[in-house]
Amino acid sequence: MGGLVALLLSGAEVGAGLFSGPDPNWREGEIVYPPAFSGEGLREFYVSAASPNRFLVDENSLSVDSDGVVRYVLVVRTSGGAENVTFEGIRCESGERRIYATARADGGWSPARRSGWEPIGSGSYNQPRSALARNYFCDGSTMARDRAEVLRKLREAVRILP
Repeated sequence: MGGLVALLLSGAEVGAGLFSGPDPNWREGEIVYPPAFSGEGLREFYVSAASPNRFLVDENSLSVDSDGVVRYVLVVRTSGGAENVTFEGIRCESGERRIYATARADGGWSPARRSGWEPIGSGSYNQPRSALARNYFCDGSTMARDRAEVLRKLREAVRILP
């Protein structure tokens, strides 16, 4: 019986490492801004039937990087005609998102005023990020294998826009 208890305890110790939090020694890699935003290669994705907005990802900007961050350009088009374009990242391991920059009228980028990592909450502001993480970028706390996998998931779910 003592051997069984020891075996169970040793298994519990090994299993405990599987459910630990994100790597406390993680360091973000170099951030490379995408080229000026042109609006080409946009792919719409579903967020919620309750939202009147349209949500799109710029396929040309999408990267799955070695530091564990999926980076992309997010476009939000409101029912009133406004468009918000941001360069962002999602870290699956920690369930966080970060906004690096917003697009200017000339297509260039302006660094975001608040650009730290924040949890992807369930509020309406984070709905598109939550949908991207849940349906396309992450498998739980594991990041997609590569850019091709993310593009395949996006393309299977939606159509490309002009």
